[in-house]
Amino acid sequence: MGYKLSKRSLSRLDGVDEKMVAVVKYAIGVTKQDFSVICGLRTIDEQRALVAKGASQTMKSKHIDGNAVDLMAYCDGGRWELNLYDEIADAMKEGAEAVGVKLRWGAAWTVNDLGAWEGSAEDAMNSYIDIRRSQGRRPFIDAPHFETMF
Repeated sequence: MGYKLSKRSLSRLDGVDEKMVAVVKYAIGVTKQDFSVICGLRTIDEQRALVAKGASQTMKSKHIDGNAVDLMAYCDGGRWELNLYDEIADAMKEGAEAVGVKLRWGAAWTVNDLGAWEGSAEDAMNSYIDIRRSQGRRPFIDAPHFETMF
C-alpha cells in the first residue's frame, strides 16, 4: 500500500526501543489499513493517571520502559472498529518477523510471539477470547496496543 508515518507519529516514537520502532516502520509500509502512532513512551505519572481513570489496568506497563506502542486506525480522523485492527496487527506480525522480535498484541494476550503465530492476527485474537471464556473470564481487548517481549 505504501503508507508513511506522519511527523507526529514519528515524534511519538521518541524514546521507544529501536526494535519496536523498526517493527512499526516496517508495518506502515505493508499494511492494508493506514494507522498513526498515538502513544509510545509514557512517564510513570502519565501511567498512574491512566490507571486512575480506568484507561489502563497496570502500573507495570511496557510503555514506561519504551517497549510498547498504541496505534490508531487512520481513516476519517481515526476509528476504533476492531476489524480495522486485525489488518494493522497482521502488518505488525509481518514486521516482527522481519525484525526478529517477539511481539504481543493487546487483543491476543496469550500469544507471546505474534510473529511466530501460525495464522492471522484475527485467529490469534479469537484463540485468546476462547481461552478466557473457557476460564470463565472476560477477555480484555486492547486492539491498539503492541508490546515487545524480551
